[in-house]
Amino acid sequence: MRQIGAELRCPTCTGLPITESGDALSVQMRREVREQVKAGRSQREIDEWMVSRHGRAVLLKPPKQGLNLVLWGMPFLALVAGVVHFWCTLHFRQTRRGPHTATDPYLAQVRQATRPSESGDR
Repeated sequence: MRQIGAELRCPTCTGLPITESGDALSVQMRREVREQVKAGRSQREIDEWMVSRHGRAVLLKPPKQGLNLVLWGMPFLALVAGVVHFWCTLHFRQTRRGPHTATDPYLAQVRQATRPSESGDR
């Protein structure tokens, strides 16, 4: 009973399960859940019965089906998209710059300026 009640929202409280609320409606809902459990009904049957009486908002965890399935997957998809974007940004930035070669005029000047002198002066 406690497990089922912990997944049902108190309709008059803000985000509290019926097992933690002292509201009269929550007390009544706990009593109804207890009677449903004694009658041998499954959690799914009890959830459907509560939804039929109090609406979908009574479920603390929305079912993983239909449009809700897309919403459950969004954090994972956002993470994958972020990793792909990060990798592409680094990869294309590096390939766009290309390797520096000796034909680069500034690099040639730096190499010539930093080359040790042939006269042996240090």
